[in-house]
Amino acid sequence: MIPITEHKIYAARNQRFIRWARNILLIAGILALSYVMSTLVCSRIYQRNAELTLEKQIQSEELHRAQKPVPTINEGDVLGRIDIPRLGVSVAVLQGATSQTLRLGVGHIKGTALPGKQGNIGIAGHRDTYFRALKDIRRDDEIQLQSADGITRYEVDSIQITSPSDVGVLALTAEPSLTLVTCYPFYYIGAAPKRFIVHAHRQ
Repeated sequence: MIPITEHKIYAARNQRFIRWARNILLIAGILALSYVMSTLVCSRIYQRNAELTLEKQIQSEELHRAQKPVPTINEGDVLGRIDIPRLGVSVAVLQGATSQTLRLGVGHIKGTALPGKQGNIGIAGHRDTYFRALKDIRRDDEIQLQSADGITRYEVDSIQITSPSDVGVLALTAEPSLTLVTCYPFYYIGAAPKRFIVHAHRQ
């Protein structure tokens, strides 16, 4: 039989061992959790840095592939000429669609593809001057667009009457296309309430 005094000493030793073991396990758990958290953080930082590095490499490759820098284009600059043979239309295409620019020719709508490039090219003109003849345009009519890159021929797909707020007609397209815009009705007195839209695809 263990004396009461020795029993107390034994119990005290057991409690100290349990507390020591518990502290050791707690520290080990904290260290393990810290290691996992630091690994995750470092991994995320590395992936982000790798992503940025890859983006820089892609941008650098695109710059190396470019044959020449894109020139600055200002309002009113001449970009080319548009011809609609059946209607007898032949007019210069200028950059921009301000009132002053549209008095001199038809205007390339900013934000759309440039003449001679891929995408949807938007060109606007006044209904009472250069684009008056559009009132007689028909499906399958040919439209020629001359630019520094050469002549591109388009074929009329459809004609649409829409509101001035309908900017969807100038949406980006994967295929080369041309969109002509003028006011409608053609003989309306004052600010016309509608827009006359001609859609064409490259031949």
